[in-house]
Amino acid sequence: MGIHKSINHCCPVVSKPLGLHLRFLLTIIFFNLSANLCHGQEIPETFKIRIDSLVKAAPKTYSEIDKALRPFRKDTILMRYFTTKARENNYFDGQAYALNQIGRTYRSISEFSKALISFQEALDVSRKAENIEFRVYSLNMISVVFRRTDAIKSALDYSQEALELAETVKNPSVGLKRSINVSLNSIGNIYQILEQYDLAIEKFNQSMRLEKELENKLGLAINYQNVGECYEAQGKLEEALDSFQKSLAYNIDIDSEKGKIICNYSIAHVYVHLGKMQEALKLLNKALVAAKPLGDQKIISSIYINLGWTYIQLSNYNLAENNLTKGLRIAREYNLPAEIAEANKFLSELWIKKDDFKKGMAFYKEAKKYEDQITSNLNLRYVNDMIVRYESEKRSNQLEILAKENETVRLKLRKNRTMLLISGIALALLAGILYILYRQYQLNNEKKLLTLEQTMLRSQMNPHFLFNSLNSIKLYIINNEKKNAVHYLNKFSKLVRKILEASSQREIPLAEELETVELYMNIENIRFSNEINFKIKVDKALDVHTIRIPSLILQPFLENALWHGLSSKEGEKNISLEVQKAQDGFIKISIVDDGVGRDAAEKIKQGKVLKRKSVGIDITKERLANFSKDYQNSFHVEIIDVYDDSNNPSGTKIVLHIPTI
Repeated sequence: MGIHKSINHCCPVVSKPLGLHLRFLLTIIFFNLSANLCHGQEIPETFKIRIDSLVKAAPKTYSEIDKALRPFRKDTILMRYFTTKARENNYFDGQAYALNQIGRTYRSISEFSKALISFQEALDVSRKAENIEFRVYSLNMISVVFRRTDAIKSALDYSQEALELAETVKNPSVGLKRSINVSLNSIGNIYQILEQYDLAIEKFNQSMRLEKELENKLGLAINYQNVGECYEAQGKLEEALDSFQKSLAYNIDIDSEKGKIICNYSIAHVYVHLGKMQEALKLLNKALVAAKPLGDQKIISSIYINLGWTYIQLSNYNLAENNLTKGLRIAREYNLPAEIAEANKFLSELWIKKDDFKKGMAFYKEAKKYEDQITSNLNLRYVNDMIVRYESEKRSNQLEILAKENETVRLKLRKNRTMLLISGIALALLAGILYILYRQYQLNNEKKLLTLEQTMLRSQMNPHFLFNSLNSIKLYIINNEKKNAVHYLNKFSKLVRKILEASSQREIPLAEELETVELYMNIENIRFSNEINFKIKVDKALDVHTIRIPSLILQPFLENALWHGLSSKEGEKNISLEVQKAQDGFIKISIVDDGVGRDAAEKIKQGKVLKRKSVGIDITKERLANFSKDYQNSFHVEIIDVYDDSNNPSGTKIVLHIPTI
C-alpha cells in the first residue's frame, strides 16, 4: 500500500479560465465571512499598530513581509484583518501574502475548498501587483491543493506555469528560489503519483541540490521524504528507510511536528513490509497521538487505515476492522478518494479472511469504484503527453539560450552546429518515439495479461461448474446424507476461496496449486458418481512449498481430461498427476487419463447437438507464453496420445515443462 501514494470531485476544481461571475461570487462570500469573523474577535492593539506600520512601509518581497508577520501567519482572523487593511490601501503585495497564509492554514486541516478560494484570490491580487514572486508562490500553492485532492492534470499545469514564470527572472530573490524548489518538488510529486519514479527522484534530487545551497532544512526534509516514498514504491526498502531516517533527522532539527509524524508513519510502513509488526504498531500509535492535535485529516485517516492493515497482518481482525472503519469515516467526511479506496480495499481483504465473501465483495466493489474514478480523473494520456512536451520544451529552451550566448564565438561553425542541432533533435525525436512505442508495448502486454487472468478466472468459476456442483450437493441434502453434504460443501467453499485468492497472484507455491486441483477433482467426482480414481504423485526430491508456478494452470487440463476423455468412457476411470524434477532448472508435470483418446473424443463431440467449447487450455497456453517473456527459460506444453499394446487409443498424456521460479 502507498502512504502517499492520486480527484477533481474532491473540491471545487477551479480551472484557469474560471468564469468571472463564479469567482466574483466566491470572493464576495469569502470576504463577507471574513469581515464578520474579524468583527466578532477583538484585534490586539499592538497588531493593529504593526499592520499600520507595514502597510505604510509597503515592502514588496515575501521575506520582508514574513519577517514582520511570521508569528501571526497561522492565525486566520489576524490575516483576514491584514487582508482588509491591505485592500483598503491598495497594498496588493501584502494582500497576496495574507491570502496565501489563510489558504495554507485551511490546507493544513484538509479544508481544501476554502484553501483553493484563498489561493485563487491571492493569484489574482499578485497579478494586479505585477509581483512575479507572489504569482509563482500562489501558483505553487494552488498546485499543491490540486495534487492533494488528486486533480493531477490541474496540479501539473499550475506547477509548470510557476516554474516557467520563475525561470524568466535572471537574478531571482531568495524567496523566488524557494518557489522554484517548491515547483520542482511538486512536479516530482506528480511524477510519483503517475508511478514515473525515476523521473520523480530526478526532480527531488534537483530540488535538494538547490535547497542545500539555500540551507533550507525544511525543504531537504520534504525532498528526502519524497525520495523515500519513491524507493518504497520500487520495492527498495533499505534505500527507502535510509531516506525516511534522513528526513526525520532534519525534521527533529527544525522541530517540525508534522514532519516528524509523516516520517514515523513512513518508517512504520516500511517496517510492515519487512515483517516488523510490533515496531510498526509502536510508531503508528505514536504518530496518531501526535497527529490529532494538528487536525490534518488526510494524515489521520491514513494512519488509521495503516493501523488496520498492520492488524490484518497480525490476524487481529477486531482491531483491524475498528481502525479501518475510523479511517474510512474520516476519508468520506473530508472527501479523500485515495484513502476511501484504500480503506475499502483492506476491509474487503479483512472480510474475505473472515470467510464473509458477501461483505468482502461489497467492499471490493466500493474500492474499485473509487479507483476507477481516480484513474479516470488522472487522464493519464494527457498528463504523459504534458510530461514529454514539458521536458522536451525545457531542454529545447536551454539549448536555445546556450546557442545565443555563444553565437559570436561559434559563428564560423554555423554549418556544423546546424547539423549537430538537427541530429540532436532527430535523436531526441527518435528516442521519444521509441520510448512511446516501448511504453505502448508494455501497456498492451499488461492489458493482455490482465484480460487473460480475468478470462482464466471466469473459466475456473464458470456458471455450469458452480450450478452443477451445488446441484450435486443439494442431492445429498435431499437424500438426507448430511455428512456428505457438509463434507462436500466445505470442500466447495474452500475451492472457491482458493481460486479467488490465487486469481490475484502472479505465481503461487506448487503445494497450493496441487491442493486446489485436488479439491476441484473431489467436487467433479460427485458428478461422476465417484467413478474417477485421481492420484497425485510428487518426486521426493522436490519441495513443493518453495517451487512457484503460475497460478491456476493445471485445472484446465484436468477439466479437458474429464469432459473430453473420461465422460464418454464406460467403467473405471483413472487420472494421474505426477510431478518430477527435470534437468536444467525445469520441473515436469504429467497429467495422464485412460479415456477414449483425442480422435474418439472429437468424433463424439461432432455428433453432439450442443458442443462444449473448451477454451481453458488455449487460455493457459497463452498465459504461459506471456509468463515466459519474463524468464530465460520458456514454458512448454506437450499433448501425447497414449496407445495400448494393440495400438488402440487408451488415453491422453499432457506434459508441462515449467522453469522453477
